[in-house]
Amino acid sequence: MSPLAALWGLLFGGGRNVVAETMGVFRENAEAAGVRDAEGRAAALAQFSAEFGQPRRGLFDRAIDGLNRMPRPLMAYGVLGLFVTAMTDPVWFASRMQGLALVPEPLWWLMGAIVSFYFGARYQSHSQEFQRSVAETMARVPEVAANIGALRAMESDAPTEARTVEAPSPRQDETAALGQGGNPALAAWAGGR
Repeated sequence: MSPLAALWGLLFGGGRNVVAETMGVFRENAEAAGVRDAEGRAAALAQFSAEFGQPRRGLFDRAIDGLNRMPRPLMAYGVLGLFVTAMTDPVWFASRMQGLALVPEPLWWLMGAIVSFYFGARYQSHSQEFQRSVAETMARVPEVAANIGALRAMESDAPTEARTVEAPSPRQDETAALGQGGNPALAAWAGGR
């Protein structure tokens, strides 16, 4: 074997590729990087699935969920359908409305109660959620007022210690508004209180 063949075999053959191994130190192996990326994405998807995925439910649960979602759209589309029917076939529409006129009043009350409770429960749930968020926001008002006072103190040439800002009372607001060239009738009214 010639010395050139031996050198060639040492660099590129014989089970080891010295050039590829040396380049691997300076440059990332694209195939190995792709495998690592795919494994990382698979692991992230598995984690998201475990965290946010809903448990597998049976046919009965899915059917009941579907039935619970139907009344609101059916009522909305039904009312729109009545308008379309009244325009396209007035005689058919009028005959159906005459039939509705025969429905006894207690049955209308019952229907109103069912619809009210159905929509009212949804409204109450959303309004309670809104009230909780308003309460949380209002609880942060003193902190925000103190932060604004601290920012104003930094902005002015005053000492750097933070000042607390108290919210003005409604009476102070009225007096300040009247003192700035407000309505004389309002000034007389505010002075009479």
